[in-house]
Amino acid sequence: MIKIRVLKTKKRLPHFVKENDMVAMLDNPLDFTDDHAGLRDRLILELFYGTGMRLSELINLKESQINLRERTVKVLGKRNKERVIPFLPGLVLIIGAYCKARKKEVGSVNHDYLLVTDEGGQLYPMIVYRMVKKYLTKFTSVDKRSPHVLRHTYATHLMNKGAEINALKDLLGHTSLAATQVYTHNSMDKLKKVFDQAHPKA
Repeated sequence: MIKIRVLKTKKRLPHFVKENDMVAMLDNPLDFTDDHAGLRDRLILELFYGTGMRLSELINLKESQINLRERTVKVLGKRNKERVIPFLPGLVLIIGAYCKARKKEVGSVNHDYLLVTDEGGQLYPMIVYRMVKKYLTKFTSVDKRSPHVLRHTYATHLMNKGAEINALKDLLGHTSLAATQVYTHNSMDKLKKVFDQAHPKA
């Protein structure tokens, strides 16, 4: 049995949203209402794209896990592995606006979850799936429209902008580099540009 080799299976390339489509979606304030639900929807999209966190990590995110001063979020990933992810300055204002609307419209809640339903309960996967699909359908033609696609988008865009693969592995919370290497396939446009600039006969 030692001599028998397992056949290699072809890995599917992750679906991801184009950069201009993500920018158009997130930078269009008219698509998000200025109340708890609208601000929550925008914050969910910004967190997925701005941190690459998983759906389970998002719905279990506590307010205490966010450090606005340091602009970092601490998440508990698979196998209870903790990691700290940095985020962009713009997310500080979005989090602040959402928390203000949540306090005003939802009132006091008996837990510390950052993102809640309009009734104040913990978010559940299906409500997030529906919301993500709604907004992605408006702005992109990508085949799959799910929270995990936004995680793939985060990783692919970082790779395309020159992120080091080991750093990306840590940001995504992968235990093995093999899981992260799939994103190198989506960076072919970047590799072609490097080739065109560097090759003497290009």
